[in-house]
Amino acid sequence: MTDTRTISEPKPKGRAAQWLAMLWADKFAFFAALFLLIAVLCAIFGPMLLGDLATKQNLRGRNAAPFDLERGWVFFLGADALGRPLLARIIVAAQNTLMVAAGAVFFSAIIGCGLGLVAGYSRKRSAQWIMRLGDVIMSFPSLLLAVIVLYMLEPSIANIVLVLAITRIPIYLRTTRAETLEVRERMFVQAAKVMGASHKRIVFRHILPVVFPTLVTIATLDFAFVMLAESSLSFLGIGIQAPDITWGLMVSQGRPYLTNAWWLSFWPGLAIILTTLSLNLLSNWLRIALDPTQRWRLEMGGRKNG
Repeated sequence: MTDTRTISEPKPKGRAAQWLAMLWADKFAFFAALFLLIAVLCAIFGPMLLGDLATKQNLRGRNAAPFDLERGWVFFLGADALGRPLLARIIVAAQNTLMVAAGAVFFSAIIGCGLGLVAGYSRKRSAQWIMRLGDVIMSFPSLLLAVIVLYMLEPSIANIVLVLAITRIPIYLRTTRAETLEVRERMFVQAAKVMGASHKRIVFRHILPVVFPTLVTIATLDFAFVMLAESSLSFLGIGIQAPDITWGLMVSQGRPYLTNAWWLSFWPGLAIILTTLSLNLLSNWLRIALDPTQRWRLEMGGRKNG
């Protein structure tokens, strides 16, 4: 007689639980994602909770040293030249810093991806004109082009997002075109053409899902680059202007006091470094997690930890 025994198998996890397990398998990426989550929460709720406190001046406490809790927890990182708490200002400045970077990456990715799909899939002469447009933009150094344009325009948030988005379009354009040229020759795309699928369906249902993981990885890295570019523009004095604040502007405002009040530039600079580092670590994790040929490493690590 056959011995029928019930073997207890682990219940399948939901998709969110699987991604969390893979994220936990890479501890550096997990803490990077945790830090970025805190930064996003600060950007969303910081101005509502600490907006007034970040702009309140107290000349008696100007350039107050950090780690002094007698003035309150908001002065834990010290105060600036006008006596405003640095911790509150860093939290409030996260909104403008992340909003500029996110806006520039979003618009450059949408425009660059759309043009790249057309240039890679279409065999018409217009595809070559699209690539020449990308070459023209890339012929100018991105930061130099931003400096020239912002000297001519008013340095507002919208103009900064527009300039940085334009300078980053060729990155997504060239990457998407190269990926599309390779994917359009695969067997499943040829099968879809034979079965009578429209060009729109082939591009958005068959080619774009294959290209999308690469674009997500590039966007994560590009987010860090754009944030550094915005900080550089603010440091040069042609970025976001007071009373609005960004981390780069705070570094610029603390530059005259580096010899006697180093914390004015150190803490916002540290926020920029940690955010950039976290984005790079998370980008490396995304590259593995979105690649079916390498994802098993994270899945095995998640099972062991579970």
